[in-house]
Amino acid sequence: MHFLYILKDAVLKGAGLNIEDLSSPIRMTHIAYIGIGSNVGNKTHQCERAISEILKFDSHKLLAKSSLFKTKPIGYTSQDWFVNGVIKIETGLEPLHLLHVLKTIESQLGRTETFQWGPRTIDLDILIFDDMEMKTEELQIPHPLLHERQFVLIPFVEIDRDLLHPILKKTVGELLENLKEDQGVEKLIISPTPL
Repeated sequence: MHFLYILKDAVLKGAGLNIEDLSSPIRMTHIAYIGIGSNVGNKTHQCERAISEILKFDSHKLLAKSSLFKTKPIGYTSQDWFVNGVIKIETGLEPLHLLHVLKTIESQLGRTETFQWGPRTIDLDILIFDDMEMKTEELQIPHPLLHERQFVLIPFVEIDRDLLHPILKKTVGELLENLKEDQGVEKLIISPTPL
């Protein structure tokens, strides 16, 4: 056993590595785009707080953040308007782990399950994760409705117009241009917080 250890050490040193390097696993990082929305309570504050909670994880780094937009509800229209945005992060988490983190943050911020497209304190969705295609009971990547939603595409274009949709093979900018219907999305003008 000792001989094998010495042999492995010699091979690694020949490659310019130390055997101690094996004790620290290489952490893979990924690029994830996350959609953020709220239509209950202080919507802008809920969105900003959600971003803050996401970035509390050591493996998360903010790469880009869109403006926030006031948007009309889709699907179930008898509810208050939404605030929506998109962030781009670097993450050390795999997709399902990231999903569970986002669900935990939603719960911490007071989200309770209502019904499809119903009111929500906060809504956090993985839109695109690297160039991955994934479909499980829990998670589908890219988000299956991404290309149909101006409230996602407009902020998305603000931070990464040329990103290619892994399945549709069109850029985010092209997807937005193809969506002719006006879904009522307006950029929010947020007043500065007084000192």
